[in-house]
Formats: sequence, C-alpha cells, structure tokens
Amino acid sequence: MPAIQRTDIPRQLLRHLLKRIQERNIDAGALQPFVSRLDTNPEVPPGDWFKRFPGMIVCGRGTLVRTFLTPTRSPIGKEL
Repeated sequence: MPAIQRTDIPRQLLRHLLKRIQERNIDAGALQPFVSRLDTNPEVPPGDWFKRFPGMIVCGRGTLVRTFLTPTRSPIGKEL
C-alpha cells in the first residue's frame, strides 16, 4: 500500500486543509499526534479512509489527506 503524500500537495487542497483547521478550531495540540504519525510514513489504502486522533479526525482518499473533522462528525471510509 502507498504512504500518505507529504510533498507536492495541490495548492487548492492545501488551502482547503488550512481552512478546515481554522474553521473547526483545531489547535496545534490536536495536530501534534497527526504530525507524529506522519513521521512514521503510514500506509493508506486506496479509496476513502480515516484515522481518529484526540481532538480531530483526519480523512483521506488514497495517498492524499482530504479534510479534518471534529470528533463529533461522522467520517466515511475505512478506519485505520
């Protein structure tokens, strides 16, 4: 399985991710476990997936992170 793409993120997607962090009041403390997980170069399946972290849910499709949700939202896809 491929890993999460960490470089050459499309600008529009990057703007979307930053906007979601701001709109959903996700702070640096909530992002830190995700960043630590990225450092392990985790593999992701094709299609929709999500990973729960304290304070947020990271959702992706294939190798790209697509959005961040608050813990009360319902993600779609395969849970990692």
